[in-house]
Amino acid sequence: MNRRFQLVDVFHGQQSFSGNPLAVVLDAGGLTTEEMQRITRWLNLSETVFLLPPTSTGADYRVRIFTLEREMPFAGHPTLGSCHAWLTSGGRPHYDTEIVQECGVGLVPIRRNDTGLAFTAPPLIHSGLGG
Repeated sequence: MNRRFQLVDVFHGQQSFSGNPLAVVLDAGGLTTEEMQRITRWLNLSETVFLLPPTSTGADYRVRIFTLEREMPFAGHPTLGSCHAWLTSGGRPHYDTEIVQECGVGLVPIRRNDTGLAFTAPPLIHSGLGG
C-alpha cells in the first residue's frame, strides 16, 4: 500500500522541529478505519490525519483524526496542520480567505491571511449523564 503523506511541524517557533509533529496522509480514499489506525500506530506520532473528499456541501475536504489509541472527532493542531498540508498539496478552497474542513464535529471554518491559519474552536462535545 503506497500513500502520499506529509510530516508537518505545527506551532513551531523560531526553529524547525520545535512544534507539534503531525502526519497527514494526503490520499486516504479507500482506507478502512482499521487500516488508518494501523498506519497511525506505525507512524508513532501523537496524531495522524487522513484527508478525504468531503461529504458535506460547503466543505473543501474531510479529515479523520487518529491517536495511537482511537479516532477523535476534533483536535486543534491536526486542524491547522491538515489544512496546511491540503493547501500545499494542491487543494483549492471555495473561498480565498476561508477553508472549510469537515471533521467528526461538523464543519470547521479556517481563516487564511498573511500571518497564517486560524480557527474558532467548535462547541465541546459532552457525553455521559447530565443533570
